[in-house]
This record gives sequence, structure tokens and C-alpha cells, in this order.
Amino acid sequence: MKKILLGLIVLAVTGFKANAQIQQGNVLVGGNFANINLGLNDPKIFSLDITPKAAWFVRDNVALGGYVNLGIETAKGSNTTVSYGVGALGRYYTGSDVEILRHGRIFGEATVGLGGVNVSNGGGNTNGLNFSFGPGFAYFITPSIGLETLLKYNGLGGFGSQGYQSNLNLSFGFQIYLPGQRTANKVKSDAR
Repeated sequence: MKKILLGLIVLAVTGFKANAQIQQGNVLVGGNFANINLGLNDPKIFSLDITPKAAWFVRDNVALGGYVNLGIETAKGSNTTVSYGVGALGRYYTGSDVEILRHGRIFGEATVGLGGVNVSNGGGNTNGLNFSFGPGFAYFITPSIGLETLLKYNGLGGFGSQGYQSNLNLSFGFQIYLPGQRTANKVKSDAR
């Protein structure tokens, strides 16, 4: 009996399609983490960049929403860099599952908003228009939880001692895909 129950659980977890969570009306909530570093030897370095996100699927495979970015990088006896940003984001997921991994999707993400990078002790400071774009990959470990990696070009133009700053960033994220009202109503009607 335990083997049958275990087999049914494994089948339920692995037998889903990755497109159910990216349907119109569903909601994406989560975040990305980048540049996580805790130096244990000299110089003592600490850095962390976190980007919480929320988006609503306005059409199948298309999500629009917002993000907030907070980052810090500091080292003993060195400058401290603080970064921030807030703005809109858009995502487009490919139309079908990736052949290599059954439960994975390639997506593109673009953001635009206000942001800044400020370095202490006379370093390069820029505050103004913040934008980014790049490809990503989401792997759905369950029908409503996705682990992802995202490679993005980040640009920041505006005012300060440096007029423009940019970087290429690889981040890892964790997203939860919540059913929208339409999906919840369909599940209720199917259960009857």
C-alpha cells in the first residue's frame, strides 16, 4: 500500500504541465538573489542583492508587474556601495516546455524604473532611469513553485558623479505561481 501511495505522489508531482501556472489571470510572486557573498577571511566582505517581484498574467505566457531592488556591498576598510530601484517589469515565456527538461520554460524579462547606485567616500554615484533585459530559465519543481536563473544586462543613466553605469548580472530566484480567480473557479467547478 505504501509503494502504491508513493507512486501516486511521484506521478502527481511529475505528471503536470508547466503551462498551467502561466495562464491568464494567475499571479507570480517571488524574488531573485544575486551577488551573495560573505567573506570569512580578510578583508571581511559582505554583499547581497535582493529583488522581490510580483506580476499578473494578462495573457497566457505574458506577465506584467513590478519589482523592488535593494543591494549592499561592503568590505572592511573599503567603500560601501548601496543600490536601489523600483519599477515595472514584463515577462514573456516560451510557448511550450523545453525538450531537455520537461518542466522548464525559457523566458525573457525586461524592467524599467527609477534607481540608483551610491558609493561612499567619493565613489561613482548615479541616480535616475534604471532598465534591464535578458533571458531566463524557470524550472517548476511543483505545479506552483519555480526555481529560476536569470542573466540580465542592467543599465542606469541619470545624475551624479557618473552619468551612466551598467553591468551584467546572473541571479537565482524562487517564484510562487498562484491561481487567479478564473483558475480557482474552474477547479471548484471541476471538483463538483
